[in-house]
Formats: sequence, C-alpha cells, structure tokens
Amino acid sequence: MQELKFTKTEMIERQNHKTRRYPNLNTVIMVEDFLKKHIDMPIKMSELRKKLPRQVMYPTLKIILDYLQMSGKIIIGTKGVQWIYAEPKHLRKMLEGGLEI
Repeated sequence: MQELKFTKTEMIERQNHKTRRYPNLNTVIMVEDFLKKHIDMPIKMSELRKKLPRQVMYPTLKIILDYLQMSGKIIIGTKGVQWIYAEPKHLRKMLEGGLEI
C-alpha cells in the first residue's frame, strides 16, 4: 500500500483512487492578501497562479477560490476573479476603541 506524505503547504486525501489536495491556512491567507492588493481589476486564474508568491496547484487554488466565493469575499466571472469584500467601518471603530485583555 502506498503511503501518503503531507507537505507544509497542503494536506492530501486519497479516496477511491483520486487524490484531493486541501490548502493550509497559510496558502489561503497568501491568496487572500494577493487578491486584496490587486483589487483594481479582475485577474484570470492562469495569471493569478503565475503571479502568486508561491506556486499553488490548480485543484488547490480552485478549492481556495470556491471557499472565498462562498464566504462573499470574491466574485468569479467571465473576466476572472475579483476581490469584492469591504470590512464594515463600524466593526473597525469598535475594535479600535475596545479594551484589549
């Protein structure tokens, strides 16, 4: 039986002779930060993969983008992926005026 290895950038699951790769939190945050910085226009998935600081496999990137779309942070259209989430101002004010314990 083949042994599965886990790397620092992804978790691998083998089921019914298919391998799925799940991103870790660092990879999700890397993609989020990149999209936040490039909010001005949509970016195609192929271009996104090339411009990311670290290489991400296509299935892993697809899982990340699906998560971000379901959480309302990005929109995926015919022209590509675009960051749309804006942090509510009242939450930012509440955090700034709060007492840290």
